Amino acid sequence: MDTSRVRHGLSVPSPAGRFAPSPSGDLHIGNLRTALLAWLFARTTNRRFLLRMEDLDRTAIGSDQRQIDDLHSLGLDWEPPVTYQTTRLPIYDDVVARLTTDDRTFECFCTRREILDAPTAPHAPPGAYPGTCANLTVAQRNERREVRPPAIRLRSDVTEFTISDELHGEYAGAVDDFVIRRNDGTPAYNLAVVVDDAAFGIDQVVRGDDLISSAPRQAYLASLLGHRPPTYVHVPMVLNAKGIRLSKRDGAVTLADLRDAGTPTTKVLAAIWQSLGMARPGDDALSPSDAVSRFDPSRLPRGPWIFDGV
Repeated sequence: MDTSRVRHGLSVPSPAGRFAPSPSGDLHIGNLRTALLAWLFARTTNRRFLLRMEDLDRTAIGSDQRQIDDLHSLGLDWEPPVTYQTTRLPIYDDVVARLTTDDRTFECFCTRREILDAPTAPHAPPGAYPGTCANLTVAQRNERREVRPPAIRLRSDVTEFTISDELHGEYAGAVDDFVIRRNDGTPAYNLAVVVDDAAFGIDQVVRGDDLISSAPRQAYLASLLGHRPPTYVHVPMVLNAKGIRLSKRDGAVTLADLRDAGTPTTKVLAAIWQSLGMARPGDDALSPSDAVSRFDPSRLPRGPWIFDGV
């Protein structure tokens, strides 16, 4: 398969979509539903489909392989290899160094509590960074380093950025001086996701709509780094009977839990298709490849799926 194009004499990756879970545990039915949607959006728009493990934070041993096995059991495929963010640390460091050389960063010594307690500009969203460390002197920075190591924040020159979302239309969100490297040296999510998407040609990002507020920051950073922001598709989440985000404590919500309870994967898949309006009750034989011909983004539900079992 040809996975690159030539632009201005340079080989660049051909367009792709992706699913990018954190290997901190087994995927629940909400994660699996989003993965199916990401796969369908990619396959119906002639894009490659990639899998990335966002393993910069806490991980659970073996959960990455269990996630891969669960995705395969649903009938999903992707272009190898699976990318692990922990193998790309020098690349993220290089981007932070480049931004620092361009005077687009500053050291921040604030704790989360200090940021929440600090006065903010009028109309700023809750938790927005108030600029406390943006203009510290060398002496002030040296003094604060004696107390705690600094995080690195992007010095943003906008307060708002607009993205294009296939389900939500134009969405304008706040952009503050957000963290791009944490004070333990770990690259921040908002940096790593932008760098990786650009590097692998990912121009379509399908994920849960709880992440839409972070998209303007990421799109702004992509633009700052000279990349075209992807097209976003923030899909409705799966909630429990109380209207709260689905989690392990809701009982049988992973494929392994459901299998142990006597529910085959085919029935789980059928329940997901029904929640998307793509299958009828009892239609247990629909595979992802079969679903491609039925997929119509304009008919997707706009509200959450309240999951109370299969």
